[in-house]
Amino acid sequence: MPEHIKRKLLEEIKLLEHELAHELPAEIKKAVALGDLSENAEYHMAKQRQDFVNARLGQLKKRMAELSLVNLANIPKDRVAFGSTVVVYDSTKDEEIIYRLVTSEESDVANGQISTTSPIGRGLVGKRVGDVAVVVTPNGKRELEVLKLTTIHDEAGEEVPQNGAGGAEQ
Repeated sequence: MPEHIKRKLLEEIKLLEHELAHELPAEIKKAVALGDLSENAEYHMAKQRQDFVNARLGQLKKRMAELSLVNLANIPKDRVAFGSTVVVYDSTKDEEIIYRLVTSEESDVANGQISTTSPIGRGLVGKRVGDVAVVVTPNGKRELEVLKLTTIHDEAGEEVPQNGAGGAEQ
């Protein structure tokens, strides 16, 4: 898992846990002291916030667990996957576009950082140079031909067989 993503998630978890353990109990106690709970807006707001914080904490902890399971050894060295930088030719727009496949937390479409779970990311995952991905986006169907691929392994400086030679087929 990228270290900056881990720090960001842990920071949010820490803030929410503090709110849940210290701030919300104080708000609820203060609201209860105001009396009749059936018409006590402060009490209901604090309870709703408490439910939201609990749900968000659950989501964040689940995401941390998912990201910690990412094993670089399982990421292909000759196909588009998490961490890849891909140059594609978009025949719909008649232009070359560079995408980097990242986690949903890092996604920044305007800067070419797309999530592996986005429509384009899902369409490109598993493709090799020369493959064409037909992707259905909110703006319609697009054909993206993979022109160049740099995997996470290439960027780490690992030895990668050229042109797919010597790689095991899956």
